[in-house]
Amino acid sequence: MEITKDLIAASCTPLILTILKDGDDYGYNIIKKIALVTDGELKWKEGSLYPVLAKLEKREYLSSYFQVQDGRKRKYYSLNESGKNHLAKLKEEWNFLTQTMQLLWKSPTTSY
Repeated sequence: MEITKDLIAASCTPLILTILKDGDDYGYNIIKKIALVTDGELKWKEGSLYPVLAKLEKREYLSSYFQVQDGRKRKYYSLNESGKNHLAKLKEEWNFLTQTMQLLWKSPTTSY
């Protein structure tokens, strides 16, 4: 299935924050987790992920630090309290929108 760029852009922040709620991680591993969870349907590139991570860090939803692992220096991202609060808000919004879309799609006629 091909997912539009608009929908990918809209879902990028909640996906990243949800992954990071389970623990600190680095960019390439976030990309791998998204691919794994979606059975390869969502394929992010590092060039599109890192600007979003930088934006989330600038908005103070994430903090970052460097760590050497297997001889490689990687930048890890950590979800902070502000990010957890923002994720809770995004979850409410997505649940509302999902429920609304399901109701509209199930409706045999438009009666509004």
